[in-house]
Amino acid sequence: MKFDTPATTNPIDQLKVVGQPLDRIDGRLKTTGQAPYAYEHHDAVRDAAYGYVVGAAIAKGRITSMDTAAARQAPGVLAIVTHENAGPLGKGSMNTAKLLGGPEVDHYHQAIAVVVAETFEQARDAAAQIRVDYAEAEGAFDLAAARDTAKKVNQSASSVGDFEGAFASAPVQLDATYTTPDQSHAMMEPHASIAAWDGDQVVVWTSNQMIDWGAGDLAKTLNMPKEKVRLISPFIGGGFGGKLFLRSDALMAALGARAARRPVKVALQRPLMMNNTTHRPATIQRIRIGTGRDGRITAIGHESWSGDQPDGQPEIAADQTKLLYAGANRLTQLRLAVLDLPEGNAMRAPGEAPGLMALEIAMDEMAEKLGMDPVEFRVINDTQVDPNDPSRPFSQRQLVECLRIGAERFGWSRRNAQPGQAREGRWLTGMGVAAAFRNNLVMKSGARVRLDSRGEVTVETDMTDIGTGSYTIIAQTAAEMMGVGIDKVTVRLGDSSFPVSAGSGGQWGANSSTAGVYAACVKLREAVARKLGFNSAEAVFTDGQVRSGNRIVPLAEAAGRDGIVVEDSIEFGDLSKRYQQSTFGSHFVEVAVDAATGEVRIRRMLAVCAAGRILNPKTARSQVIGAMTMGVGAALMEELAVDKRRGFFVNHDLASYEVPVHADIPHQEVVFLDETDPVSSPMKAKGVGELGLCGVGAAIANAIYNATGVRVRDYPITLDKYLDRLPELA
Repeated sequence: MKFDTPATTNPIDQLKVVGQPLDRIDGRLKTTGQAPYAYEHHDAVRDAAYGYVVGAAIAKGRITSMDTAAARQAPGVLAIVTHENAGPLGKGSMNTAKLLGGPEVDHYHQAIAVVVAETFEQARDAAAQIRVDYAEAEGAFDLAAARDTAKKVNQSASSVGDFEGAFASAPVQLDATYTTPDQSHAMMEPHASIAAWDGDQVVVWTSNQMIDWGAGDLAKTLNMPKEKVRLISPFIGGGFGGKLFLRSDALMAALGARAARRPVKVALQRPLMMNNTTHRPATIQRIRIGTGRDGRITAIGHESWSGDQPDGQPEIAADQTKLLYAGANRLTQLRLAVLDLPEGNAMRAPGEAPGLMALEIAMDEMAEKLGMDPVEFRVINDTQVDPNDPSRPFSQRQLVECLRIGAERFGWSRRNAQPGQAREGRWLTGMGVAAAFRNNLVMKSGARVRLDSRGEVTVETDMTDIGTGSYTIIAQTAAEMMGVGIDKVTVRLGDSSFPVSAGSGGQWGANSSTAGVYAACVKLREAVARKLGFNSAEAVFTDGQVRSGNRIVPLAEAAGRDGIVVEDSIEFGDLSKRYQQSTFGSHFVEVAVDAATGEVRIRRMLAVCAAGRILNPKTARSQVIGAMTMGVGAALMEELAVDKRRGFFVNHDLASYEVPVHADIPHQEVVFLDETDPVSSPMKAKGVGELGLCGVGAAIANAIYNATGVRVRDYPITLDKYLDRLPELA
């Protein structure tokens, strides 16, 4: 099915099941421990051996020798795979040949061997007996030091009007630099896989967000046909972008299983998750804003520096500035430095999350220069068209409504505009605001739908559920389309033998995957109507029956003994070229800062989201409050500490990489605006999960400034950056 015209009415609009706050259909499996995660497919895999990955002990250089003799003689050892016996590896989309290092070493903890043994303990013990000698080379590990050598990324550059001239002549100006640190995925479930070979075919049970990408990259890396690779990932214990791509756990499991002639289980130890897999790269961001005395932006510029491996990509931290606020003269530019750190790549809301951490502080600073309320400053600079191309309107844009409703709900009028003046004893209190923005992305997505002789519906798609509720919203979509209760729908996900879906990532998963299920259900409805001799346009599917005129037939009878199976995909046309599709929101935060110790306590948080139709308010709220919590971590504590001499992340475990705990998180409120976007998809929905993060860090930073009068432009906002500047206790 091709979607190239705005949707009007369709069966989804009944909202009998879709749009309802239903419990997750996979909830019982998860809370009772019956949901099998990647390392736990005991029923499918018997007699599995264990693999233990050895990581490089240098960040850059060469392996000069690797002595595995003692390890091979260790108890229980079945095989050891290194670059010397792995065979030639191909290059997948993310240069997956580098997932096994040697003799060249590209970054610290790059996988250089996998030891396979009968037990995990035996594999770990043998791995410790491998002796590796290196010729270490000088590397680049400091973004600030590499800033001057960073190259411009032309495909992300944007220039409208005369920015430099307009900024120079603006009556009110801001020119400030902000930094965000490297940050790590810290999902509870590690990167883990089980691989089993059957002749020249391999099945990998893994933790991966994008099944089709992963299967294709594993096939390319192993130099084998894609149809001989099967990936299975029905449950994922957190992804956040860190499991978008094939990682070394899957490759090492496949190589180890082939060498040992046994199924092999591999789970990356936590330090390797920090230094071996992807992370959010650090940024340096320069923002310049020029306005008239009336507060209207005349010039806005955003330049961002980030680093990555030689064949890497930049963090697109300036991209949201192209679209968020009006202004005739505009400049955005990304620069990429070559660093010998582990790969920088997608982490929840790549681009907008770190970009808004800077832009929305800058907007606050500009509002103060103008003597304007920060909410009003944002409101007067709203735009209903793409500022770079006024002929492209936003399909829906309710940023002003999000700001106004949020201000009223939060009690913004009680905020003291003078920083450092509101006190409760020794506590300095303050409020902060930030706009939220995340582009709405859509991807082709398919599904197979089966109606059986009991009148029950089964949906199969390689879509994944990373804890966000994919199972439930897909079931709701099929139930609404086929006129049955959600209890009559079975959903099977995360298997590369199923039709290819959008996968989970980039805030595109929910809208795209349910639209794919919608397309398949349209085809199933047509097949049912055709079998019954009904006009499909007039057939009504409700209460487990099909009705046309005076004739009513139970779905079970319509399916017949053999049932009906159909398959289809949603393909998106050029609507994204004709309309700018984005999601919007506002974040409001209240903090208290101890005037003596500098301790920051978050007191209240509010998110107001405009993200199209909300398919399930309960699961959507869970996504948003999870994102808000991640925003607290980004603002106050999360930072990968780089050893700039040896090139590794020092705090590579959960004891020293700090993330928020329950005690850090206060009351959180989420408001969804009543919005449907017919341009987005037949579901009239958009993504919402990452929108809940975008802007949170800046809202916290702005609240701390309002409480203390101390402006911090470098994240995370830790005591060392402001304690000596706090106002003295009276």
